[in-house]
Amino acid sequence: MNPKVSIIMGIYNCESTLEEAIESIINQTYENWELIMCDDCSSDGTFEVAKKYKDKYPNKIKLIKNEKNITLGPTLNRCMEYVEGKYIARQDGDDFSHRERLEKQVKILEEDNSLAAVGTNMISFDENGEHGVHSLPEKVDTDYYLKRGVIFFHATLLIRTEVMKKLNGYTDKWYAVQAEDYELWSRFLKEGYKGFNLHENLYYVREDLNTYKRKNIKRRLRGLVLRFNVNKSLNAPIKIYLYMLKDIIALFVPRSVFIKYYRRKMNTQI
Repeated sequence: MNPKVSIIMGIYNCESTLEEAIESIINQTYENWELIMCDDCSSDGTFEVAKKYKDKYPNKIKLIKNEKNITLGPTLNRCMEYVEGKYIARQDGDDFSHRERLEKQVKILEEDNSLAAVGTNMISFDENGEHGVHSLPEKVDTDYYLKRGVIFFHATLLIRTEVMKKLNGYTDKWYAVQAEDYELWSRFLKEGYKGFNLHENLYYVREDLNTYKRKNIKRRLRGLVLRFNVNKSLNAPIKIYLYMLKDIIALFVPRSVFIKYYRRKMNTQI
């Protein structure tokens, strides 16, 4: 029998998009999965949408709710308390997965025991359609991470449960709020784990104006503190700290310019 995959999903004020996200899990070609959702005190109908699916699929879907808003990282840690699968997958409540996503990612980890995690490409979209593809190098590399700040696209991740537990999940440090994945990758690399990025477009990430509004000055300042701590923990050479200049400059870039730059970086060959 195929090993179980536990999909963890922190949900917050995503009433209008959650059904599409959940349906993309239900319609996976890989059938041995469980979906664990934790509502982070939404103020809209998010919890009710999730409960409707939990009631319809009681043997496949688990639903919990935070007593207060605790942000994504700690919310995902709560989801992990209920995990039963050999693998943990991520999914966000405003995105959706290609129907063959889990099948293809599980196959890679089942065939290569040296790999701890696998990610995929992401197609960027909003209400006006698709904008391009986010892609990372296939091989997970510390040098690339220190320069660019990423080795996996967080929401595309499939990771061995034993690895995630050895890493103690996500940090609750204040400077890692909204960047919990970036901090996680530093510990992933420090422990010597290996990963792989599948160059197939298996995840659809919603990047509308609200996405860019969340990347405010407070978030970018926290990111600077986080990046400094990560560089220090990985004994980065002095030259790596120069890459922080880009983050400092970004503090003063108008949002409209930032959006154009961000989308330009994507491969538009969908």
